[in-house]
Amino acid sequence: MGLPAKAFLKSGAAVPTILSPTPSLTGAAVSVSGAIGFVGLVVPNVGRLLVGADHRRLVPCAALLGALVLVWADTAARTVLAPTEVPIGILTAVVGVPAFVLAIRRQVVDPR
Repeated sequence: MGLPAKAFLKSGAAVPTILSPTPSLTGAAVSVSGAIGFVGLVVPNVGRLLVGADHRRLVPCAALLGALVLVWADTAARTVLAPTEVPIGILTAVVGVPAFVLAIRRQVVDPR
């Protein structure tokens, strides 16, 4: 069904075809789940850098790292502008967007 995988990969169209819709799909996921869901997109990529691609280590690392990031973000959101509270989604987006862009660029340069 469709184009054979080997021909698709040899044509050089695989990387642009797969990575072009990534920002749009990310935007759709964030619009549905909210900006805190953005943590779920960024943290596994950071965990992969820390422990590698073995899911036996990556899943627990991503869970722990995600919890730590959200606790940190909640604490920072409550204390940055002390009597008022910054929405946690804004804080996670400010930190998460650059991290996600770097992860995408890294995958474009060095797709594994």
